[in-house]
Amino acid sequence: MRGTILVLSLTILALCCGSAAMAQVPAAVDVPGAKAIATFQGVGAQIYECKAGSDGKLAWSFREPIAALFDSGKTVGRHYAGPTWEDVDGSKITAKASGNAPGATGDDIPWLKLDVSNHAGRGMLSKVTAVQRLNTHGGALNGSCDKAGDFKSVAYTATYVFLQKGK
Repeated sequence: MRGTILVLSLTILALCCGSAAMAQVPAAVDVPGAKAIATFQGVGAQIYECKAGSDGKLAWSFREPIAALFDSGKTVGRHYAGPTWEDVDGSKITAKASGNAPGATGDDIPWLKLDVSNHAGRGMLSKVTAVQRLNTHGGALNGSCDKAGDFKSVAYTATYVFLQKGK
């Protein structure tokens, strides 16, 4: 119940206040010369799995994101493992992280710069060459785990900026 209330609170925050308070982009996640094609608010969870590390000790390991993408309060897509972003028009991209900067607090997942590695479909995302994950709130999981195979989800919000370089 507590997690549901947190997700609803983060959803309301993202939809009402979204990108209005966009912080300055650190150099590590900047994409100089790129043009923003779209900016969406992501609201969802980061999923972690309890696994044994190389030292044999159990620790939380990031598994995948699950998020809805919003534009002006309307659902316009989704974000999931890959990492993949899919627009309602059917276009889809996957990307690989190429830069990161810390979130504002230890509870916030890092800001990322991601280079698109694959396109599918024709639509808004078909011209995207880079994605920035900015203004993250929540999503980080701190602490130890007790049982291999356990899963935990941590609510988060982020601003996703879809960019096109060089055109």
